[in-house]
Amino acid sequence: MMNLKIYEMEHSPYCIPITQALTALGVDFERVAVPNWDRSAVIQATGGAYYQVPVLQHGDKVIYESSDKSLDIAHYIDTEFAHGRLFPADSAGLQEILVEHIENELESYSFRLCDIHYLPAIDDLVDRTMTLRHKERRFGRDCVDRWGAEKVNLKAELDRLLARFDQTLRHREFLLGTIPQYVDFALLGVLGNYTYRGYNKLAQDQNALAAWMERIRGFRYP
Repeated sequence: MMNLKIYEMEHSPYCIPITQALTALGVDFERVAVPNWDRSAVIQATGGAYYQVPVLQHGDKVIYESSDKSLDIAHYIDTEFAHGRLFPADSAGLQEILVEHIENELESYSFRLCDIHYLPAIDDLVDRTMTLRHKERRFGRDCVDRWGAEKVNLKAELDRLLARFDQTLRHREFLLGTIPQYVDFALLGVLGNYTYRGYNKLAQDQNALAAWMERIRGFRYP
């Protein structure tokens, strides 16, 4: 097999689905850590065409997202390694609707609740400041302080959205049946980011979601 590398931030809600899917598929890969404050490894790997994560390097191929809504890396993994198990034809359309909801609606609350802890925990002043400036260029000055002040409301809205998934998972092993599809890994990405380093925890009544997280992390495709 050609050498496979993933350029990642370990807490990223978009990297976690890729690494977990590869792990579930039993695919060996090398992790290349990309600091939030220094994207030079990604820029070099893509010849200056991209600066975000994840980026997949498979032999002489470099795969990255073509748009904010694309799933190019996931589909590449599905074609090369999963043989259609991540995106089966019988869930086409429905899965894309769910993934878009997860990566937009849920993630818009979960990453803020992670960042209010993640940013202050960066020890180096320059690294922390560069990461903060990256956030502020996109979300406005003092955005992290604002999210901290709004954390009760942010968590309440996230819990409201997660309740739907908890209810679904009370009646099935994975979101769309007995075998995980990419949508499961997408949800794990958001929750893995949200609970990174124990910064946040699932609500006490989200038992089905907690059990599902253990299942998906331990799942290996036959």
